[in-house]
Amino acid sequence: MAIGARDFIDKLLVEKYAQEKVDNHDNLESKISASEVMDAMSFASNNAINYLKLAQRLSIVCYTVNAKAAKYQPITMVE
Repeated sequence: MAIGARDFIDKLLVEKYAQEKVDNHDNLESKISASEVMDAMSFASNNAINYLKLAQRLSIVCYTVNAKAAKYQPITMVE
């Protein structure tokens, strides 16, 4: 599998940005603290757990409502 520009626009972009500096390792200090990242991950995981619990409870409620609303009729055997 070849890597590179496949059409005219890609070739122009490669030529334009070939000499650009994209690495910026002068400042290695993180803008976001580790505790903020952990808080965000905790919040996201708690939301996911709550969603799964709610979906499970909703599924049980829907199943119960459908079962109670169903009208079962006896099958008559024709001989």
